Amino acid sequence: MNEKSKKILDLYRMDVGHFDEVFKMEHEPFSHYENVLDRFKKFSLVDFERINNEVKTAFFNQGITFAVYNENKKADERIFPFDLFPRIIPNEEWNKLETGVIQRNKAINLFLDDIYHDKKILKDKIVPADLIFSSKNYLKEMEGFRPEGGIYTHISGTDLIKHSDGEYYILEDNLRCPSGVSYVLSNRMALKKSFFDLFNKLKTKTVYQYPEELLEILKTVKPKNTDNPTVVVVTPGMYNSAYFEHSFLAQKMGVTLVEGRDLFVEKDIVYMKTIYGPKKVDVIYRRVDDEFIDPLVFRKDSMLGIPGVMSAYRAGNVTLANAPGTGVADDKAVYHYVPDIIKYYLGEEPILNNVQTYHCEKDSDFKYVLENVNKLVVKPVDESGGYGISIGTRLTKEEIEEVKTRIKSDRRKYIAQPIMSLSVHPTFVEETKEFEPRHIDLRTFSLMGKNKNYTLKGGLTRVALKRGNLIVNSSQGGGSKDTWVLD
Repeated sequence: MNEKSKKILDLYRMDVGHFDEVFKMEHEPFSHYENVLDRFKKFSLVDFERINNEVKTAFFNQGITFAVYNENKKADERIFPFDLFPRIIPNEEWNKLETGVIQRNKAINLFLDDIYHDKKILKDKIVPADLIFSSKNYLKEMEGFRPEGGIYTHISGTDLIKHSDGEYYILEDNLRCPSGVSYVLSNRMALKKSFFDLFNKLKTKTVYQYPEELLEILKTVKPKNTDNPTVVVVTPGMYNSAYFEHSFLAQKMGVTLVEGRDLFVEKDIVYMKTIYGPKKVDVIYRRVDDEFIDPLVFRKDSMLGIPGVMSAYRAGNVTLANAPGTGVADDKAVYHYVPDIIKYYLGEEPILNNVQTYHCEKDSDFKYVLENVNKLVVKPVDESGGYGISIGTRLTKEEIEEVKTRIKSDRRKYIAQPIMSLSVHPTFVEETKEFEPRHIDLRTFSLMGKNKNYTLKGGLTRVALKRGNLIVNSSQGGGSKDTWVLD
């Protein structure tokens, strides 16, 4: 078969043992994928590679990149890998996902308000107090202070997987500075340009209104006695791995992108330096971590923050989104208790399940984990980006002993989970020039404001591009797909 006549899905084979998102049996697709498959089956390899290269060039020209840090902490800038075959979620399936994510985020926000005030859930021993107070993300500076509208988690990124049983499970919560929404919008723009006819045929829910919704959410939590709030995005700077996203969102919202050095505090009021003189700032969407946000309160050596901003915040003169101290709720050890947190505050059963989690600080869990490291995924509770994860089935005997030693040295720091069978999706592999099954997950994005909520209809489907890899993070060589929610 020559290159011209060879069709790109001719050689696709299902991965037995994993849930295939597209095919229920060999060459027999789920009904919601039929139109997309018909379109892709018409492509020859030559035609598909041409479109694929056009998209890569467009991403490069638009600066759609991310940074990977090497051992010397130098950033290696890369084009964000994007696969043209979309992930499709039927409307009924999406509705359950969205309802479950909203339920979870609502309960977590109530949890944060409680632990920084009355601490009822700790007194009732639903969540161990030691677990909260030993978290490096618990901030005493937030005790007794309630942000405008009682909202801590204005922007939430919830990671989900579909297991081999066909059910969705929550993998983790991202509540500090969740990244990735800019890639959702960029992916959609690229795919709509390449396959405009498909969007006409399928009724797909839009994602383009996210920046507008984000701005409106931020305005709902403006300080009191402020009519027309000035909103800014604070970035650590152009060398940050998510700088593309910071600049993208600021541009799409029509607000100013600033660094900490562009702002100053005077008499508990935050001002932005402009060529016309100081301008009062009311809402800060910060992409700077807690410990760097105010050198007068946290790290004194921080060059990224705004001296005095915490004082202005506690005085009620500026809103920070997300609120400092939210990271205590996305601690992977606290994740274990989120189903109980939902029942405690909402009186409801969780709509979406957690993955079974063992926290090594608990004696029974610690014993089980040490005896079964070879069958588990071991994760540090305070890392992100897929760093520090050990997958037991891929470790040598020596590496298993090293993991055990690490756990013993700091039991609070580690959790373990069964090795979940992430669903797979046909993905174009440039080395083999064929579509092959690759593991995927889904990051949803939800916004919470004062009497206003919004969930992006879709999210970021992340793909583990390496064969057999279960870690989908871009920092670990992962890519992404456009996610279509059918109307």
